Amino acid sequence: MSFIKTRKKIVSSAIASSLSVIATHAIAQEQERVQLPTIHLEAQADKSLKVDQSANSKFTVPLLDVAKSVNVISPQLITDTKVNTLSDALRTVPGITLGAGEGGNPNGDRPFIRGYNSESSIYVDGVRNATSQNREMFAVEQVEVIKGSASALGGAGGTGGSINLISKLPKQENFIEGSVQGGTDNYARITLDGNKDFGNGTAARVAIMGHQNDKAGQKDGAEYKRFGIAPSISFGLGSPTRATLSYYYLKSDDTPDSGVPYWNHTTNTAEGKPLDAKQGIYYGWKDRDFQKQENHIGTLKLEHDITDDLTISNTAVYNKSKNEYLWTQPDDSQKNIANGKVWRRANTNISDIDGFSDQLALTGKLNTGFLKHRFNTGVEYSKQDADRGGYNVTDNVTGSSIGGSGTTNACNLANPNGWCTDAYNPNPYDPFLGNVQANEKIRSINTKTTSVYLLDNIEITPQWLLDLGVRWDKFDTDVKYHKDSGSIKAGTAYSSGDDFFNYQAGLTFKPRENGSIYFSYATSANPVGVDAGDGSEGISVPGRGTNDEQARAMNNLKPEEVKTYELGTKWDVFNNKVNLTAAIFRTEKTNTRALDSDGFTRNIGETRVDGIELGLNGNITDKWAMSAGYSFLDSELVDGGMINNALSGQPANYVSNPNNGNQIQNVPKHSATLWTTYQVLPQLSIGGGAVYSDKVYGNADNTKWVPSYVRYDAMARYDVNKNVNLQLNVNNIGDKRYFTKAYASHYATEAEGRSAVVSLNFKY
Repeated sequence: MSFIKTRKKIVSSAIASSLSVIATHAIAQEQERVQLPTIHLEAQADKSLKVDQSANSKFTVPLLDVAKSVNVISPQLITDTKVNTLSDALRTVPGITLGAGEGGNPNGDRPFIRGYNSESSIYVDGVRNATSQNREMFAVEQVEVIKGSASALGGAGGTGGSINLISKLPKQENFIEGSVQGGTDNYARITLDGNKDFGNGTAARVAIMGHQNDKAGQKDGAEYKRFGIAPSISFGLGSPTRATLSYYYLKSDDTPDSGVPYWNHTTNTAEGKPLDAKQGIYYGWKDRDFQKQENHIGTLKLEHDITDDLTISNTAVYNKSKNEYLWTQPDDSQKNIANGKVWRRANTNISDIDGFSDQLALTGKLNTGFLKHRFNTGVEYSKQDADRGGYNVTDNVTGSSIGGSGTTNACNLANPNGWCTDAYNPNPYDPFLGNVQANEKIRSINTKTTSVYLLDNIEITPQWLLDLGVRWDKFDTDVKYHKDSGSIKAGTAYSSGDDFFNYQAGLTFKPRENGSIYFSYATSANPVGVDAGDGSEGISVPGRGTNDEQARAMNNLKPEEVKTYELGTKWDVFNNKVNLTAAIFRTEKTNTRALDSDGFTRNIGETRVDGIELGLNGNITDKWAMSAGYSFLDSELVDGGMINNALSGQPANYVSNPNNGNQIQNVPKHSATLWTTYQVLPQLSIGGGAVYSDKVYGNADNTKWVPSYVRYDAMARYDVNKNVNLQLNVNNIGDKRYFTKAYASHYATEAEGRSAVVSLNFKY
C-alpha cells in the first residue's frame, strides 16, 4: 500500500535526520571543548526512583505533606523500563486500567484511575490535553498521577484522578543525550535530547524521536510508526522575569490491532472471555486498516517574581489535534463464530480539534499571625472546537453500508467480498473490494470554560498542616449537526451549560519530620461534554423523543457529582531515600447520567469504589532500588437507573437495572506492580519487574471479561564508560497471552508477546 511506503519513508527520514543532528552536535561540542576548556560536563543526575517534589505548581508543599495519593513515574523508572508511550508507562502504577476505543469513543489513551474514566483528565504541564490520541514519552520528563477526586486542582472531570505529563524544557547547562535502539519485531527507535546554555539566562532544548515496530508476537499484523519533535527556548533563567516558548509535534501512521472477540463455546454466545484462538491472532485488513494522528501544542509561559515570596505567571497554550482511522473490529454480535467466521466490522473516525487555554496564577507564601500560608490562586479560560465525522464503508456490488452495527447476516451475503474471515485462521491479506468515502464534519462540538480557584496549604504548627482548596467553573457546551446522522437531522442543535463549585480539604499530622498522617475530602464535577465530544464522556442524544424534547433533556442534565474520602500515611525511611505510602479511601459518584422510567436520561445513577493502596519507591541501599505498589478496589454499581425490558417491536417497559450490585467495568479488584534494580558491579546493573491484574469485566452485566494475569520483565545495563551504556530490555519474558483492555460490547485487546530491545544510550 502507498501509505505504508510513505510511513517507512517518514520514519527513515526521521532517523537519518536525527543521526545527522547527533553527529553535528557531537562535533560542535567537541570543538567547544577545544576552544572553551572551561565548559564542564553535566553532573551525574540523581538516579533515584523516589521523587520528593511535584513539578505541578498547584502542589505548594513537598509530596510527603500533600494530603492526597500521588504516584510519580520518575525519570529513572522511564529510563530503566524504556517505556515509550503513556499507556506503557501507566502499567507501572497500580490501580490504573486501560479502556478500549470503539463506536463513539475514539481510539486513543483511555486510562481508568481507581475505576473511573480519566481520558478527559490528562494534562501537559498542568494544562488540560484531553483529545483522543496515543501519547508518546520522548519529550516527557516524568508523569504524575493524582488519585482521588481532583476538580479543585484541574477543573471539570478528575473523577477518579488525573494524569499530568511534565515536559522536557530548557535548563542552565549543556548536554546532549540520546538512544539508538533495535530489537525484535522490526523494532527501531532513535531519540535525541539536546540542551544549550547560551548564557545571560537564555537556554534552548530540543527533543527528537523516530520510531517503528510491529506488534510483538503478531505476524502480519499491527504496525506502529511515528515521528516527533519538541523544541523550546527560555529567556531570563535565574532572573526574576522568565519566559519559555515551546512547541510539541507528534505524527503517527499506524496499522492498529483489531482485538479478539468474546465467545462462549458452551452456549455459542458472545459472552465470557475472549475467543480461545492462537496467540497473536489478527483479524485486521492490511489493505484497508489505518490510524493517522497529528498533534501540535504551542505554549508560551511568562513568570515574574514580584518578591522573593510572590510569583505571578501566565501560561497560554494552543493545541491542534487530528485523529482519523478505519480499522477492523472483530464483531461477535451476529454469532458468526458458531460457524467459524468473524465479521470484519469497520470502526471509523475523523476528529479535528482546535483548542486554546490561558492560565493566570499567583503563587507564594505569607504569614497571617502564627499561620504560615503557601498558596496558589488564579483564573483560567479554555475553549475547544471539535469537528467529528467518520468514513462510509459500502459493498461495491450492492452499494449497501457494511461498516456499522446495523448490518445483519454479513457472513451470509451472496457476495461477501471478504467481509468475514476465518475465526481461527484469518487472512489479513484478503483483497479489500469495498468502497470507502470520507464523511467529515457530521457534527461540531464547542466548549468553553471559565474558572477561578484558590489553593492554600496552612501550617498551623510544624506538626499540623491544613490543606484547603475551592474552585468555581462555568462550563458551556454547544452541539450542532451539519449532516443527517441516524435519526438526528442536519441543523439539529443541542446545548448545555452550568456552573459549579468543587472543594478539597485535608488535615495532615506530622509526628516526625520524615512522616505524615492525613485525612482528606475532595470533590469533582463531570459536566456534559467535558471531553468536547472526543471521548466516551462525550455528548449523546439523551434518550428518546423529538429533537426539541431531546434538546430540553440535554439542557437539564446536571454535572455528575463525585466525592472522595481518604485516610493515608507517608514516610521517608532509610535516610530519606525510600518513600512508603498507605491509604484507604472511598469514592462515590452520584448524579450519574442514567436512563429514567420515561426513557430519558437523567441524573439518577450512583457508583462507589472502596479501596486500599500501598506503595514503596526509592533506593533501599546505594546499589538496590525498588518501585512497588498494590491496589485493592471494591467497586459497585449502586444504582444503574432503569432499562427497557420490552421485546423488540413491543411497547417500552422500563424496570430497575438488574446490574445493580455488580462490579464496575474496567476495575480489577487486585492489582500490583514491581520494578527493582541492583548494581552487581560498578559497570553492571540488572533489574526486573512484574505486573499483576485481577479479572476485569468489560460490561455492566459482568458477563464479558478478561482473565487475571501476571507479566514479567527484565533489564540489564552495562556502562561502557561514564558517557555511554548498553541496555537490554526483555518484556513479557514468559510470552504470556493476556489482555489489557476489555470493551463492553464486542472485543478485548490482546497484549504484546515477548519482545527484546537493545539500546545504545549516550550522554555528554
